[in-house]
Amino acid sequence: MKRSQAPPTSSMVSPPSQLFLNGIRGYNCLPRRGRRHHTEVDKMSKLRAYFSQRTDQMLDLLRQLVEIESPSTDKGATDRIGRFVAQAACEAGASVTVVSQEQRGDHVLARWGRGEGGFLLLCHLDTVWPLGTLAERPWRVEGERAFGPGCYDDKASAVIILTALKGLQELNLVPSRPVTVLFNSDEEVGSRTSRSLIEAEAARAGVVFCVESAPPDGSLKVWRKGTGRYVVTALGRAAHAGVDHEKGVNAIEELAHQVLRLQGMTDYAAGTTVSVGWVRGGTRTNIVPDRASARVDVRVRTAMEGVRMDETIKGLQPVLPGAQVVVEGGPSRPPMEESPLTLEPFRRAQEIG
Repeated sequence: MKRSQAPPTSSMVSPPSQLFLNGIRGYNCLPRRGRRHHTEVDKMSKLRAYFSQRTDQMLDLLRQLVEIESPSTDKGATDRIGRFVAQAACEAGASVTVVSQEQRGDHVLARWGRGEGGFLLLCHLDTVWPLGTLAERPWRVEGERAFGPGCYDDKASAVIILTALKGLQELNLVPSRPVTVLFNSDEEVGSRTSRSLIEAEAARAGVVFCVESAPPDGSLKVWRKGTGRYVVTALGRAAHAGVDHEKGVNAIEELAHQVLRLQGMTDYAAGTTVSVGWVRGGTRTNIVPDRASARVDVRVRTAMEGVRMDETIKGLQPVLPGAQVVVEGGPSRPPMEESPLTLEPFRRAQEIG
């Protein structure tokens, strides 16, 4: 088992039985009083036997989830898959709460046991794929791989979680600490409506796992970059491009200078990347534009670097006389830095797996 930084992008997934075993290794990496190695080996043997006999059921559950298309931007679609998962969680013995939303899909909170300091598992039900993708990329299984929109990210994880909790109960291996699973509906668009819920549940938990399908090599992630989102707007002075060209201040030209500055802030050695991914400006070709904007994605490896980049971007100054630069936005997600808190569970997972 190796370290990894970020998940790959894919619509395929390895056999569910293997995915579960990858996940359960991480689940069992937590310390528990009185645990002995041979006891864990016995438990793993029981779990392997249990789940190796249920590959077909897991595949069928995955098929059902994939065939419920659930793009983040379609509330009706994400609500449908939320209702399906809520029912499946109830059947697996959970106490389920549906957290209603007005614009995004409802979130599903499933609890096994009660109390503080337990496990929190995070799994998202939304996908990046628009409605209709299923017709173009239908569910299928080829050899040891399954394909379909959202199959890898992140519906296979929902299958793992639901099957795992049901199996642990049937085998009488229920953890002594409570387990809470938050199935959110807006992860692919920034988790804006679920963020406060995630933070509140994380504050109650002893350990939090973000459950995403493992890469083919089974690696676990022990650090992750933080993100920032910015809108940089250049303001100029409009003028007729023929008669009064010299009176104008071209906002697109100013923005071009700022884009080059921003792109030049990327530092691969430090793990910092800046990407201008969207630009817009002007109204007509015969008018000197007085406004132009760019949306900027920033990724950083450490919190200190995030502070530095935030100050640098918000300190951008205009190049052209008479132009102005306005910066909006800021850090949106802090980095998860590699630390003893992340390395210790990783070490335990290696021992078990």
